[in-house]
Amino acid sequence: MADDQIEKVYEIVEIVKTSGKLKKGTNEVTKAIEKGIAKLVAYASDVNPKEVVMHLEPLCKDKEVPCFAVPSKTELGTAAGLPVGTSAIAVIQEGDAKKQIQKMSGKDGKETRKETREEWI
Repeated sequence: MADDQIEKVYEIVEIVKTSGKLKKGTNEVTKAIEKGIAKLVAYASDVNPKEVVMHLEPLCKDKEVPCFAVPSKTELGTAAGLPVGTSAIAVIQEGDAKKQIQKMSGKDGKETRKETREEWI
């Protein structure tokens, strides 16, 4: 994923933490995707073991939710307003970031998901 897109994902998370609603952690994110309430998902690619988050990508594809990998769980946690890192976040209510999320979930988001999936293999 391009550095510019990574920064946009972090920016969206920071906006949503104050004006919208986030779910944090792999279990909560998985439940949000399965319930169909997730608008955007971001997960950290530095989670160890990778099996903790590797189900998120196919689940998002199945539910047609934009999904993005970011390099750092620490930075993802910081963007979400947490004092610790987090493996994944899901945007539940977009708040002021609605336009940015729509922009990210367009064609660019789909290409990013494909690139990210190939990185796992």
